[in-house]
Amino acid sequence: MSTERLNDSAEGSSRSTTQKQQQAAPLSRYESQKRRDWNTFGQYLRNQTPPVSLPQCNCNHVLDFLRYLDQFGKTKVHLHGCVFFGQPDPPAPCTCPLRQAWGSLDALIGRLRAAYEEHGGSSETNPFGNGAIRVYLREVKECQSKARGIPYKKKKKKRNQIKAEEPAKPSKLQAA
Repeated sequence: MSTERLNDSAEGSSRSTTQKQQQAAPLSRYESQKRRDWNTFGQYLRNQTPPVSLPQCNCNHVLDFLRYLDQFGKTKVHLHGCVFFGQPDPPAPCTCPLRQAWGSLDALIGRLRAAYEEHGGSSETNPFGNGAIRVYLREVKECQSKARGIPYKKKKKKRNQIKAEEPAKPSKLQAA
């Protein structure tokens, strides 16, 4: 019996050592941010009255969370009545609110969408992938673009790389 107990304790210590090594392995910046975001969202749901469980969570909770985060933003978004509306670099301070930047919200939703599925949620019921979230983000993007005078442009895919890699074909004029 004592040898069994020793074997069990040896296995237990090797298991705990393996677990400690896995926990000690540093997470990538993305993974640690995703974990932090997921924990923050979970805390937000628990603080609701009444508390909301993850299966009960829907896109309205996500939208409320994004609006809640606005109070911690650092991006000045000028209001329509502000004299600096539409100016990217205003010459003086104003009383317009600070908001979360569109790009930050977009990245946050991407991380939370991935975390939801990693925690057992299905992609079909993922509240972070709901169309209402995409509409909200688009509206925030357009509003901030107009208010700050900074147009957001889609980055075009580089096609020149493919053409540069292909060998040049001789034309009919060169062959003659």
